[in-house]
Amino acid sequence: MKKLFERWIALRWLLLAIGIALTVGAVYLGQGLSFDRSIENMFAAEDPLIQSHEQFNRIFGGNEVILGVYQDDQLFAEDGSGLDRVREVRTKIEDLDGIKEVLSLDRDLTRGFVLDPQSEAGAKLKELFSGYTHNHEGNIVALPIQLTPKSATTVSRVELIGKIRAIFDELPGGMITGEPVMVVDGFKYVEEDGDRLGWATSLLLAAVILLVFRNIRWMVIAIVVVQVTLCWTHAALAISGLQLSMVSSMLTAIVTVIGVATVVHYILRFRQYRDEGQEPREALASASGYLLAPVFWACATDAVGFSALLITSVGPVHDFGIMMAVGAMLVLPAVLVFLPGLVLAGSPWMVDPASPWGDAKLSSALSRTVNSIVKRPVILTVLILMAFVISLWGAARLRVESDFTKNFRETTPIVQAYAFVEDELGGAGVWDVAIPAPEHLTWDYIQEVQALEDRLREEVPELSKVLSLADVVSAMMEAAEKKSFIRLPKFALMRVGMKSLRAQLPETLNSLYSSDPQNPDEYWFRIMLLSKERQDAQIKQETIEAVRRVVADYYAQKQAEEQAAEKDSEMEVHDGEPIVSGFFVLLTHLIDSLIRDQWQSFALAIAGIGVTMTLAFRSLKMALLALIPNVLPILMVTGAFGLLGYRINMGAAMIAAVSMGLGVDASIHYIYGFQRSVASGLAPSQALVEVQQSVGKAVIFATFALIAGFSVLCVSDFVPTIYFGVLVGLTMLGALVGNLIILPLSIKLLVIGRAES
Repeated sequence: MKKLFERWIALRWLLLAIGIALTVGAVYLGQGLSFDRSIENMFAAEDPLIQSHEQFNRIFGGNEVILGVYQDDQLFAEDGSGLDRVREVRTKIEDLDGIKEVLSLDRDLTRGFVLDPQSEAGAKLKELFSGYTHNHEGNIVALPIQLTPKSATTVSRVELIGKIRAIFDELPGGMITGEPVMVVDGFKYVEEDGDRLGWATSLLLAAVILLVFRNIRWMVIAIVVVQVTLCWTHAALAISGLQLSMVSSMLTAIVTVIGVATVVHYILRFRQYRDEGQEPREALASASGYLLAPVFWACATDAVGFSALLITSVGPVHDFGIMMAVGAMLVLPAVLVFLPGLVLAGSPWMVDPASPWGDAKLSSALSRTVNSIVKRPVILTVLILMAFVISLWGAARLRVESDFTKNFRETTPIVQAYAFVEDELGGAGVWDVAIPAPEHLTWDYIQEVQALEDRLREEVPELSKVLSLADVVSAMMEAAEKKSFIRLPKFALMRVGMKSLRAQLPETLNSLYSSDPQNPDEYWFRIMLLSKERQDAQIKQETIEAVRRVVADYYAQKQAEEQAAEKDSEMEVHDGEPIVSGFFVLLTHLIDSLIRDQWQSFALAIAGIGVTMTLAFRSLKMALLALIPNVLPILMVTGAFGLLGYRINMGAAMIAAVSMGLGVDASIHYIYGFQRSVASGLAPSQALVEVQQSVGKAVIFATFALIAGFSVLCVSDFVPTIYFGVLVGLTMLGALVGNLIILPLSIKLLVIGRAES
C-alpha cells in the first residue's frame, strides 16, 4: 500500500491534467442536463389520482387554468368601457401561443345582458359567473385562462406564464394565480436554490475552513472537490438521460456534505502526520493510506443508503436515488485525482493547516465526554431510551402540509395573489368533476346536472363555487325565452343556446362537454369547482372525499332508478365512473405521494447500510453499533416536528432516507479508528479516548462547517428548501451527538465492557 500511494503521488501532475480535462468535458456535457417541471411525474404511474387526471385531460383537452385579475371600478359601466378594456386584455392573452381560450363576459353572447341594469337575465349571468369572471361587487375583473395542453404547443409553461404575468403587471392591481403558476414558481425557486447552494454554500464552507484552519490551500481543495464532483455528477446524469426535478435540489447538498467531510478528515490526518515530523509527500501518503478504506466505505454506504429510494414508485424520487448514489461514489475519484496535485503544488508553501481555534479546549471537552460516558453509562442509557420513546410518540403525530401556497414565503407574488383572490372572489383552488353524458344534450339531462350541482352546494359547503355548462345553457335559455314573442319548446331554446355558445366559445364548449378520443361513443360533462387553496390539509382532503361521495351516491341512485323503472334511459348515457380531478386534487395529495414509500425506503436503507458496514468492519456487532447513533437522531428530529406541530412538506418528505446516508459516514471513520487503535496495541479504553480526539474533532469541524454552509438555504423563497436546510442541520447535529456520545457509549457497554472483563 505504501508503494501504491507513493506511485499515486508521483503521478499527481498527470492525474491533475486528466482531472481538469474530465471536468472541462463534464461542464460541456452537463449543460445537456434538463429539468423536469411536470407535477404529474411526482406521482406513480399506477396512482388512481394520476390516472384520473390523465383521463380527464384526454377528454377535455387539459385542465390547466390560470386566473388573472385586475381592478376596474367601471367594469359594468353602461357605456361598455369596462367590458371594452376586458376585451382588449382578453385579445392580448388569446394572441399568445399556448392559450386555448379565455372566459369573460365581454362576448357578444353576454355583453348586452350584463350591461343592461334592468335585465333579469343580466343579473342572473352576473351572479352565475361571480367568482369566475368578476367579484360580487363588480370592481375586480377575473379572467380564467385555459392553457393548451403541453403536448399541443411548443411554448414552455415558464415562457407562457412569464408573458401572461407581464400583461397583468401593466394593469391596475394586476396579478395571476392558479396551480400552473404555483408549479412554475416553485420550480423556478428550486432552480435558484440549486444554483445558490452550488456556489454560495461552497464559498461559505470554504470560509469556515479558512477561519478554522487558516490555510488557503485547503480551502481551495474543499471547493474543488465539491464542485468537480457536482460537474461529474451532472455530466453522468445528462448522459444517462435523467432529469432534475423539484426533489433533486438536494443533490448539491448531499455531495457537499460528503465532499467537505472527506476534506476535513484529510486536513486533520495530514496535519497529525506533519506534526509527527513527516515530509508533505510522506504525510499525504500516510493520510491517504489511513483514510482510503473509511472514505471508500463511507461513499459506498451513502450510495447503498440512497439506492434504497429505488423501491419508490414515484419517478423523480426513484431517479433521485440514482443521482445521489452516483454523486456519493464520485467524491472518492475526485479526491484521488485532484488531492495530490493541489496539496503538493508549490510545496511546502502554505501546505500545513494551522491548529484549529480552541484546539486545546476542544481536546479537553472530548476527554471529559469520554470520562462521563465511562462513569455514567446507565444514566446515559436511560436518558437515550426516554428520548427514543418520546421521539416515536412525536413521529406518530406528524401531519402533512397540503396547502401548496405554504411552500412559498408570504412576501412572494404568488402568495399575495392567492390571498387577494381568495378574499375577493372566494376561492382560487380550481378542480373538476366529470360525469357520463349522452351524445346529444337534452333538457332532462341539464336538469339532472343542476340537481347534482345543488346537492354539491348543499352537502359540501366548503365549495365556494359550482358551475357547469348546464348553468350557462339554462341562463341563455331563460334569456332567449324572455326575448321571444312566442313560447318556444325547451329543445328549440336549447338548440339556439348551444348554437350561440358553439359560435362564440367553441374551445370553451369543447372543454365542458366532449367525447373520449379513446372511446368516441363515450361523452362526458364537466362541472367546475372552486374552493379555497389556503386552508387546512384535513379540510381539503375531507372536501375532496365529500365531493366524491356526493357524485358517486348521485350516480348510483340514478342507475338504481333506471333499473327500477325497467326501461332504458332515453339519453343513452354510458356506464363510465365519474371522475374527480384537477391540480387542486393533485397538489393536495402531492406530499402523500412523496412520503408513501419513504418509511419502506428508510428501512431498506438501514438494512443495506448495515450489510455494507458488516462487510467493511467484518463484524455484524460493529455494524449494528454504527446504525444506532444514526437512526435515533432522525427519529428525534421527526419526532420534534410532530410534537411542535410542524407539518411535513417536500423538504421534509425524504429527510429520513437522506439523513441516514449522511450521518453514517462519521460512524465509519470512528469505528475504523477504534479498530486500528486496538490493532496497534492500545487497550480498548485507551483506543476509545484516542479516536474520540482524532475522529471527534474532524466530525465537529465538518458538522459546524456544513451547518454554516446550509444556512444560505434560509434565504430561499421556497419553504421546503428552508425546511431541508434546517432539517439537515438538525440531523447533522443529532448525528454529531450520536457519534460522540451514543456510539462511544455503545462501544463501552458492548465491546470494552466484555473485553476488559
